[in-house]
Amino acid sequence: MVRHNNQLPNNLPQLQNLIKRDPASYKDEFLQQQRHYKSLLAVFTLRPTDFNKSLDELVMFMAQVAHCYPGELATFAQELTDMLQTHGPVLDKDMRMTFCRALILLRNKRLLTPTDLLSLFFGLLRSQDKELRKFLESHIVSDIKNLNSKHKDAKLNRNLQNFMYTMLKDNNAKAAKMSLGIMVDLYKKNIWRDTKTVNVISTGCFSKITKVMVAALKFFVTVDANDSSDDSDSSSSDDDTPNTREVIMANKVSKTTRKRTKNLKKVKRLVEKNKKKKKQSQSSNFAALTLIHDPQGFAEKLFHQLEKRHERFEVKMLTLDVVSRLIGLHQLIIFNFYPYIQRFLQPHQKEVVRMMQFVAQASHEVVPPDVLEPVLRALVNNFVTERNSSDVMAIGLNAIREMCSRAPLVMTEDLLRDLAQYKNYRERSVMMAAKSLIHVYRSSMPHLLHKKDRGRPTEASLEIVARKYGEVDAKEFVPGAEILLETENNESCDDSDESGDEWVNVSHSEDEISDDENIDDEDEDVDGSDDDDNEDIESNSDTEGINDTNQSISTQNSTTNTNPKKKKVVSKKEQLAEKKEKAAQVSSMRILSDEDFKRIEIAQLSKQMTSAKNRKRPAEPEETSRGELVRLKDIENIYKKRKHDKQTRIDSIKKGQEGREKFGYKDGRLNPFSSKTNREKKKTKNFMMIKHKAKGKVKKSFKDKQIALRNHLTKLKKMK
Repeated sequence: MVRHNNQLPNNLPQLQNLIKRDPASYKDEFLQQQRHYKSLLAVFTLRPTDFNKSLDELVMFMAQVAHCYPGELATFAQELTDMLQTHGPVLDKDMRMTFCRALILLRNKRLLTPTDLLSLFFGLLRSQDKELRKFLESHIVSDIKNLNSKHKDAKLNRNLQNFMYTMLKDNNAKAAKMSLGIMVDLYKKNIWRDTKTVNVISTGCFSKITKVMVAALKFFVTVDANDSSDDSDSSSSDDDTPNTREVIMANKVSKTTRKRTKNLKKVKRLVEKNKKKKKQSQSSNFAALTLIHDPQGFAEKLFHQLEKRHERFEVKMLTLDVVSRLIGLHQLIIFNFYPYIQRFLQPHQKEVVRMMQFVAQASHEVVPPDVLEPVLRALVNNFVTERNSSDVMAIGLNAIREMCSRAPLVMTEDLLRDLAQYKNYRERSVMMAAKSLIHVYRSSMPHLLHKKDRGRPTEASLEIVARKYGEVDAKEFVPGAEILLETENNESCDDSDESGDEWVNVSHSEDEISDDENIDDEDEDVDGSDDDDNEDIESNSDTEGINDTNQSISTQNSTTNTNPKKKKVVSKKEQLAEKKEKAAQVSSMRILSDEDFKRIEIAQLSKQMTSAKNRKRPAEPEETSRGELVRLKDIENIYKKRKHDKQTRIDSIKKGQEGREKFGYKDGRLNPFSSKTNREKKKTKNFMMIKHKAKGKVKKSFKDKQIALRNHLTKLKKMK
């Protein structure tokens, strides 16, 4: 039998391997295969709908060895491109995929420019082959990502973006949607994250093709995960704020009283709330919306399109969501938006809670209160009435709270006092929603509330000034900077007092102790009626409080020990004016360091803990500034009695057992793979296996002992 070792004309993988090792030695074999390829290609152009296996293998062979013979294969890429452009739609799907793979190989070997290949692939997105479209989409994204990995080629990116802009206007729905999906994917992967990309995507919102319009609208609605800052940044920023440990250490050297322990608990709660607030404030979901060139014109076009086109209800909801976000983020003025959405504010309306969310998002201080007042009246009349269920009333009050937290001037005094009466409603959900609304106006416009609903006055509440429409509260100084003068004066006094080295024993008088106890007893009576309210308000409003430190406790104690006879009677306005002068003096005369800002923050937070009349009871934390985006759960969050069926209780028990050590016998072995004792093995055995051993040893009866003794004696006799 003759063995044929040279099978190169028919064995293309072997020839490909040899050519890559030594191109010059196998040039003749390559030229032979090239002539064969050209003849097959000429035949294939006559019938492009048929699959040709030999041509399929030869095309991939030529693409693999193209870098070895660049002169001979100079026109190879152009031949494949012409074939795809002329016969692309009618080509056999396997041959078309082979030609695309060969061109990608040439692009990876840098034998083809990216603009030529990507323009060809964008044109092929019009084909009906779904597998090919997905393959081309993944390659386009990866190729652009690789092009911008080391440095961004601005000219190339500009050309590709212009080409995609024309593709978005293409009549083919699949090609337009695919090109839009590529741009969105590149934006999310942080490759094309510039204003031009966002504005090109925004043009898709006005496409006549509904699928393209919905995809573009969803891009602006979805949460952007790349915008949230790293945990390292948040942890480094937290180092500048006072923590709970500082307060605990400061209180160890002081006399332990009920007053100090209560304040310490309050500080701990405020510290935790401040951490949550910082985490939420760092995330932003509006990076794309902020990059739009003309937000007012974009929002007006979207709203005009919403009124003219007859789309499905879900598409209208998406459009309303984008328009409301634009209005809230850029503080736009579109007066027609509010009467349009007002007609959907009915309890029986589909997705009415989301409609309330859009109303709250589109509310801001620049909108005139006269425009927002009909929407507020519609919410009150349609939802906050006793003919509705308690859940509907609570959701309506929550929507009013979110709306008024962004535009407090829309509320009138009579309406607010009427809504505040629901704090005594029989249903807990309505009662909690009303208390949260009261809490919003305590920190913004307390004069609208009844005196009993304003809460205990604090130093911070005295500084609240209700702003009129269009008024901006611009400060010429750092608020709270006056504390730096007081701390310097205290330090100078401490240095003068430390002239002696002896210890000084300070004894508390009996009158002082008895007065302190009386104040504590009175305060317990006051807290008994309002503690539940405060806890309800804090739990209902998702706002996070602010942290506090030991200076709030020390300043509060120092003010109580001063002699009231030596103080002059000073009005509140004079006190505020004096503080402003000191703060302006400090802000203009010195450069503030990080430590100074930390002291100022401590002083500002202590005002929330210290009541205005220096009473014992600490005040509620202020309503913090809310983000632009209204969370749906802020409106849907209603307080209801929890279900207590068996399955719910079992689920809650299992949830509480997660991450806990296993209850019961603890294996004390150092090596868990070592053998166990027989006593331990008994515990895992079946009872029928050890039933005969379960009895244990039983004492013999007297008769059994006699028989055993007799048998023993007879045995001894036999042995003799």
